[in-house]
Amino acid sequence: MRRILNHISGDRPIWAIATLLAIFSFLPVYSSSSNLAYLYGNGNTLGYIFKHLVHLFLGFSIMYGAHKIPYNYYKGISMLMIPVIIVLLAYTIFQPVMSDSMTNTSRWIKIPVLGFTFQPSTLASSILLIYIARYLAKIKDDVVTFSKTILPLWVPVFIVVALIFPANFSTAAILFVLVLIICFLGGYPIKYLSLIIASGFLLLTLFVLTVKAYPELMPNRVDTWTNRIENFINSENTESNYQIEKAKIAIATGGIKGLGPGKSIQKNFLPQSSSDFIYAIIIEEFGLIGGLFLVILYLWFLFRVVIISNKSESIFGSLLAISMGLPIVFQAFINMSVSVELMPVTGQTLPLISSGGTSIWMTCLSIGIILSVSKNYELENEIIDQNNPLEILKETI
Repeated sequence: MRRILNHISGDRPIWAIATLLAIFSFLPVYSSSSNLAYLYGNGNTLGYIFKHLVHLFLGFSIMYGAHKIPYNYYKGISMLMIPVIIVLLAYTIFQPVMSDSMTNTSRWIKIPVLGFTFQPSTLASSILLIYIARYLAKIKDDVVTFSKTILPLWVPVFIVVALIFPANFSTAAILFVLVLIICFLGGYPIKYLSLIIASGFLLLTLFVLTVKAYPELMPNRVDTWTNRIENFINSENTESNYQIEKAKIAIATGGIKGLGPGKSIQKNFLPQSSSDFIYAIIIEEFGLIGGLFLVILYLWFLFRVVIISNKSESIFGSLLAISMGLPIVFQAFINMSVSVELMPVTGQTLPLISSGGTSIWMTCLSIGIILSVSKNYELENEIIDQNNPLEILKETI
C-alpha cells in the first residue's frame, strides 16, 4: 500500500473520494445491468461489470497521467486542442447514421480499431473550460473591454456550444452556464456577461424558430426538448413521464435503509437504469442512507476543490481547479435532481458511478488536472519549508 501511495501525489482526500465512488459504483452497475443482460445479452451480467471495470481502470490511468503533468502545461494543450475539438464536433454532427437501433448517433464517434464509441462533447467541455481559465488568468490585470474579448474568448465558446447544441441540448446548456459562472468567478465584467446571456437567448430563439419553420433540418430534436419540458411541467401525464414515474417508485420503495444490494425491482422496468437513472436504483437498494452518502461525497469533493483553488499561488491554478471540479458536482446534482423530479430529463450521468466509458474518462481527466494543481501547491510548500531556517537546522542536526 505504501508503494502505491509513494507514486501518487496531490490532494489525498480527492484520491480517496474518487476511489470510494469508483468502488461503490460496482454494486449499482452490477445490479442494474441484469436487465440489460436479459434484454440485449445472454443473461450474463459479468460482461457488463467487466466492461465497467475496464472503463474505471482506463479512467484512473488517465487520472494518474494527468496529475503527473504540471498544470501550467494545460494552457498550451487547451490552445492546441480547441481546433481539434471543433473538427471532431463538426464531424460528429455530419457523420452518417451508424445504425438504426442506436439513438442520438450524432453524439458519438465510433472508433472501429479500438471497438468502442466516444462522445466528443464531453472532451470539448473540458478543453473549453481550461481554455477559458487560461484566457481569464491572462487578462486578469488588464482593462477588459467587450470588443477585445469577442474573438479570443466568445467566438470559441459560441462555436463549441453551437456544435454541441443540435444533438445534445442539455450538455450545451450546462456548458454555457458553466462558462458564465467561470467568467464571473474570474472577474469578467457582469455588464458584458449580461450581453452574452442576451445574445445566447436570441440565438436560441432564432434556432428554434428556424427548426420549426424547416423541420427537415433537425427532425424531432426540438420536439424532443419541448416534450421533456412539457412532461416535466405536466406531471399528471404519466404515459409520457414513464421514466420519472418509475424512478419515483424506486425512491419511494427504498425508504430509509433500502431493499438491499441487488434487490431493486424497478431496474427491470426503468430504462437507462445503469446510467441516467442509476441514482434512483441506488436509493431503492441502499435507501436514503445510500443517497445521502453520495451527496456527502460530492459535497466533500467540492469542498476540497475550493480549498485547492484558494491555496493555489497562481490565478490560472485557482480558475483551473474550479473549472474542472465544478462541472463534476454540477452534473452529479443535475442527475440526482432528475431522478427526484426537480428537473426535466437531461441524459446526464452520475460521475464515476454510472456506466459509460467517455463520462468516466473525462471525469477522471478533470480530477487528474485538479490533483496536478494541488500537487504544485504541495511542492511550493516543500520549497518554503526547505528555506525555513528551522528546517535547515533540523537537517543539519
